[in-house]
Amino acid sequence: MKYRLDEIDKKILKLIQQDSTLTYKEIAEKINLSLTPVHDRIKRMENEGIIEKYVGILNKKVLGVGLTVFSHVTLIKQTKSVSEIFDKAIAELPEVVECNFVSGSFDYLLKIIVPDMEAYHTFHQVKLSSIEGVSLINSFFVMSEVKSTTEIPFL
Repeated sequence: MKYRLDEIDKKILKLIQQDSTLTYKEIAEKINLSLTPVHDRIKRMENEGIIEKYVGILNKKVLGVGLTVFSHVTLIKQTKSVSEIFDKAIAELPEVVECNFVSGSFDYLLKIIVPDMEAYHTFHQVKLSSIEGVSLINSFFVMSEVKSTTEIPFL
């Protein structure tokens, strides 16, 4: 069920997405509202599942994991059992930061983050291509990240 957001909710969510470390007081000051309604609105949005969690965004390059790879994965069959095996295996691979089952000419789109090309080669050979049911992997290497955001757009 889609929750209806009013303009104040949207302002609060925008601020939280930009900086989840803001206090209720800081948010209240930025949107010219008192502390109690801000607190109540945030708690309501947490309880409604609109706000799932709060996270820190890390700098991949500073941490030494600067290679981002997108991989198209095609399975040998598009059956529930083959997909379940793949889904379970992918969930165990920390290098895979996103995995989406998609329509089109391949079955899954993966976003993989590793230190470098050698690490990706090992990941590809040892982990990804060894998952039961994988038929084909096409990989694309990010040369320059033009835009990256975690902010969810809402109107």
